[in-house]
Amino acid sequence: MHVPMNWLKEYVPLENDLVSYMDGMTMSGTKVEGCKKLGEDIQKVVVGKILSIEPHEDADKLVVTQVDVGTEVLQIVTGATNIQVGDHVPVALAGAKLAEGLEIKKGKLRGVESNGMMCSVEELGLTREDFPDAPEHGIYILEPDYALGSDAKPVFALDEVVVEYEVTSNRPDCFSILGIAREAAATFGLPFNPPSPAFEVIPKAEEDTVEVEIQEPALCARFMGRIVRNVQVGPSPKWLQRKLVSAGLRPINNVVDITNFVMLEMGQPMHAYDLDKLEGGRICVRKAGVGEKILCLDGAERALDDGMLVIADAAKPVGIAGIIGGEDTKVTETTTSILFEAANFDGTNVRMSSKRLGLRTDASTKFEKYLDPNNVAAAIGRACELITMLGAGQVVDLELDNYPIKRFPVEIAYAPQWINGLLGTDIPEEEMVRYFEAVGCQVDRKARKVTAPTFRPDLEGEADLAEEVARFYGYDRIPVTLAAGTPTVGKKNFKQKIEDLARLVMEDCGLSEAMTYSFESPKAMDKLLLDPEDDLRSAVRIINPLGEDFSVMRTTPMNGMLGSLATNYNRRNEQAWLYEIASIYIPKSQPVRELPDEQQKLTIGMYGECTFYDAKGVLETLLDRLGMLEETSFELEKTLHFLHPGRRAEVFYRNKSIGYVGEVHPQVADAYGIGERPYVGVLDMKALVRGADLEHKYTPVPKYPAVNRDLALLAKDEVLVGQIEKLIRQKSGKMLESLVLFDVYKGKQIQEGCKSIAYSLTFRAADRTLGEKEISKTVSKILEGLEEELGVTIRQ
Repeated sequence: MHVPMNWLKEYVPLENDLVSYMDGMTMSGTKVEGCKKLGEDIQKVVVGKILSIEPHEDADKLVVTQVDVGTEVLQIVTGATNIQVGDHVPVALAGAKLAEGLEIKKGKLRGVESNGMMCSVEELGLTREDFPDAPEHGIYILEPDYALGSDAKPVFALDEVVVEYEVTSNRPDCFSILGIAREAAATFGLPFNPPSPAFEVIPKAEEDTVEVEIQEPALCARFMGRIVRNVQVGPSPKWLQRKLVSAGLRPINNVVDITNFVMLEMGQPMHAYDLDKLEGGRICVRKAGVGEKILCLDGAERALDDGMLVIADAAKPVGIAGIIGGEDTKVTETTTSILFEAANFDGTNVRMSSKRLGLRTDASTKFEKYLDPNNVAAAIGRACELITMLGAGQVVDLELDNYPIKRFPVEIAYAPQWINGLLGTDIPEEEMVRYFEAVGCQVDRKARKVTAPTFRPDLEGEADLAEEVARFYGYDRIPVTLAAGTPTVGKKNFKQKIEDLARLVMEDCGLSEAMTYSFESPKAMDKLLLDPEDDLRSAVRIINPLGEDFSVMRTTPMNGMLGSLATNYNRRNEQAWLYEIASIYIPKSQPVRELPDEQQKLTIGMYGECTFYDAKGVLETLLDRLGMLEETSFELEKTLHFLHPGRRAEVFYRNKSIGYVGEVHPQVADAYGIGERPYVGVLDMKALVRGADLEHKYTPVPKYPAVNRDLALLAKDEVLVGQIEKLIRQKSGKMLESLVLFDVYKGKQIQEGCKSIAYSLTFRAADRTLGEKEISKTVSKILEGLEEELGVTIRQ
């Protein structure tokens, strides 16, 4: 539900700033999804008046105008042909910003200075559908009611803030601006001022007779109509157009705009028929006949079935109940008499008919929520008031009202002590009563009974009343207590603790958490350069996907992470370091006959100021915190084609593969549109949980001194540092305390195809001081092993 704040403030005197308002509404149960400031990008556009228009000396299609903008007179060169002296127009001053990032600067057009620009609606980010009176490819002419130099955004409702709410289906009253206003008034303790429709009527004439029959009362609880004569169809006034535009609807004409206005304001869809086009002076709410067709307002002819409810005259259907009206009886510029309709239709029937037709409208969306039939009279009264107010017609003194299935208010007993006991509060009864009355309930204090209004079908019992008390008292004010009789306090299990620790380590390393979809496109497999026979291509396919881009369940987390990196890169973020803990889904067989194997993975992705070793270091930091690093090794990875062939490693813990890390293959990076070198890493969460040891073991301060030795080694290029370090540790035994690589060198002093590698080794024994002979023997053993197994020699 989208509600413009200025419209809302007509019914409740809100003075809160936007943030506190949205927070307060969310805390009281009307969840705010977000807000949008219309015209936020439009700046320095004011109202101006054209004082003179002169031809351009060097251009037949340009004119030079003098425009008064209140504080000064500007010279503006334009090619517009629809302007005249005395017109009020929107003027973009020098430095102004318009739609799509257009910025206005002072300049010269064919040698003549121009200090601004007069605007069309398109240049303000609007369309002629939003403002039907706007000229095609011309300057928008304003009414002469606005002060010169004043901000032009209010003229186009571009100063509006629209707040979006998530409304649950059991609150149909909140699918209206008045419903949200009532909630706002109750939340902030303010008066609620709904409109009270009042209008004059003209005497009923002999021809003012329409028979209303409801053949399906179970599907149409109420049908109400009012006849309006002497109708003058034309554009709506600016204030009405602005309201509709701010709420996301386009103005059409005054009659249709009134029905849309009432639908937004009161949550009751309406329709207007050209009365002269209704045959037989009769309205019948009935099931459609098999094979019956109707030409709808959108220009499409639709075939109906006998499960659909229609509004029909004496000869044909004129509307599909709760969904859309018919083309044959629509209001046009020649219409002189109309029949306003406000009805209440069964939500399930509307939803099913809408689904079978493949047609979802604003009206059907509201009817699906089971609207209040008692709101029908107020809505049709409001429409009659507006058409009278606009001078667009005269309401006949005749009310057509067929109400076969009435809805009555529900009476609920309440006990303050019980409510306080349920909530764990000590709220006075008078405060509870105030909350009940604020939402439209009637309270009998003596009998302690609440009469819930019919627009609140969710209020059925005392627990519902307790919920009303809780949400307006404030959930944050209710003390947190342990339920009586609870034997234990809940806590996180070991797996959850490891996940929390992983998140903490990732964020300590500077990574931000990402969230990606489990569904993805099969085309991602090609972007990742997977072989046609690769098992990762065997994915679970969705039977009824939203589209091809969401048609399979991911078998690797790479597509989601690279997509997130690409999004950051395309939005010009110089650096992005991301992580995600999410699942992949590996089918056990094809075709899929059982649930897939769901494997949780920790995935990191980064680009910017980073290298392969930064990505590797992030994984090492986590493994160290989990107590797994000492038994972890990194070896060359050979199977994943989406990784760079020379910068990738497989992660092993206790000789079992638990993940990988590496630079993304340049071809893959190009496919995702990432212009930097991205690096990724993946660890299996199940392996981390199984191998994690969070117990910290105390190691006493060594009593005996350490002995240091530096080794400068000569190795062939294809020999990996990891292989050398693994062998050194094997040959050293328990005496080796630390092993640090401090130099890798290739140059003129080193023979071609080789590299110099230098290590610092620290030896120490826990029970004695190591002697020179013992150290020399161990170093010799290391050097012999390196030469025999890897061909690595001491550098001379």
